Amino acid sequence: MTGPRAVRLPDAARAPAGAVADALSEVARLGGFFVVRVGGPDQGWQPLTRSYAAGFTDLAEAVARRHRTDEPRVGVSIAQLGHAARLWSPALATAVRHGIVLDLDGLQRADDGPALRLPRAAGWYADARDDLAAPALHAQVTRQLRALAEGLRVKVAPRLLDGNSASALVEAARALLAADPAAREALTALTGRLLATGHLRGTGATTGPALGFRRRSCCLYYRAPNGTKCGDCGLAGTGVP
Repeated sequence: MTGPRAVRLPDAARAPAGAVADALSEVARLGGFFVVRVGGPDQGWQPLTRSYAAGFTDLAEAVARRHRTDEPRVGVSIAQLGHAARLWSPALATAVRHGIVLDLDGLQRADDGPALRLPRAAGWYADARDDLAAPALHAQVTRQLRALAEGLRVKVAPRLLDGNSASALVEAARALLAADPAAREALTALTGRLLATGHLRGTGATTGPALGFRRRSCCLYYRAPNGTKCGDCGLAGTGVP
């Protein structure tokens, strides 16, 4: 078996559901992008697989309306960037702060928005410095983003979406670093390994110890009315209006 699903940690490393739920509860305090709800009533939630197959259309159209853009690909890109942030943030935080790689099988999203939920908490223990931690974490997140990309009804450059994923990863790392400066060594090492893995390779480069980042693509936010180029934009300084 090849591809993201092939990179899994051994069953012997499975973490108790309670430990995973506690880890998710702790990292949720870092901010909205770090929140993944666990358990509770099923009403109001849908499998992400269904949302991906539908092209993430409802969220992309809501983003386009909010930013008053008539370019569908702008709405798609910004919606995918936000989703990438909601995946990378809790996944990276639980790995660095609790030594747990989340199992994202069965992940759901709210019917009326981008919030995420796991019906049951699951994951594996893995030291963030272990050789398998980075590829296993990468696989859990990027297979979600790959399914999203495969279902899109609007054409968006694949490397733009990869750049969004990398940007979301580094922004999550920066937030973690600000919250826990003592985790710098493990955090920067894991982030560096993730950026060198699979489709994240070549999307950009970190620019200093504070995890500055310059991507080689653009999320297209600048094309929305009142939009701007982001701080890590690959078009910054190029003269593109």
